[in-house]
Amino acid sequence: MALQLKGVAKQYRLGDEQVNVLVEFDFDVTAGEFVVVTGPSGAGKSTLLHVAGGLDAPDTGTVVVAGHDVWAMSARARAEFRLRNLGFVFQFFNLVPMLTAIENVSLPLVLDGVSARSADARAEELLHRVGLADRARHRPAELSGGQMQRVAVARALAARPSIILADEPTGNLDRRSSMEIVELLRSLSDEDGTAVVVVTHDRGVARYGSREVHLVDGRAYAVAGVSGARR
Repeated sequence: MALQLKGVAKQYRLGDEQVNVLVEFDFDVTAGEFVVVTGPSGAGKSTLLHVAGGLDAPDTGTVVVAGHDVWAMSARARAEFRLRNLGFVFQFFNLVPMLTAIENVSLPLVLDGVSARSADARAEELLHRVGLADRARHRPAELSGGQMQRVAVARALAARPSIILADEPTGNLDRRSSMEIVELLRSLSDEDGTAVVVVTHDRGVARYGSREVHLVDGRAYAVAGVSGARR
């Protein structure tokens, strides 16, 4: 099992009101699955990824990634575990503006103590895979939105994670670029056996998934009829 959430609950205070974002939430993802989590704004989609990715602690419940209980670790151990086992893709790319594409992709490896030569070689390999070998020395400001998101996907793959967590990865892209990114993410599960979880408000993305889960009021509902169709 690549990811397992069991009995997870997460609450926030909004003034005098208690907001239940996740309610006794159970969620499993196996290796090679491409799971699309849909739901309206405020349904808890981003919170789900933050809890699953070891970024935001649940109030109750367990989160197990690649056989490891993430929230039983110390903060330092959890940070090291994230770096080596989880890849994140965000709506706003989160690239370092002053670094080139190859430097952005190699950054997680450098932070983990990998030699600059090995990190650059891995980054070059990944940029070639995402179709940006000719943009390796370009900075984010010199790239289109779709190209920046491809760099972000390459960066997420740098450490060969067991799972990719993508938060609205098409939210800032035009339709063509959006589908290219979804196709790229889908190829990771098909070709590498990487588990991929995408949260999105765009139900059109769901038809590319092997499974869709609809999130409403902190609870998950399986959606029938998802076949993993591709153009």
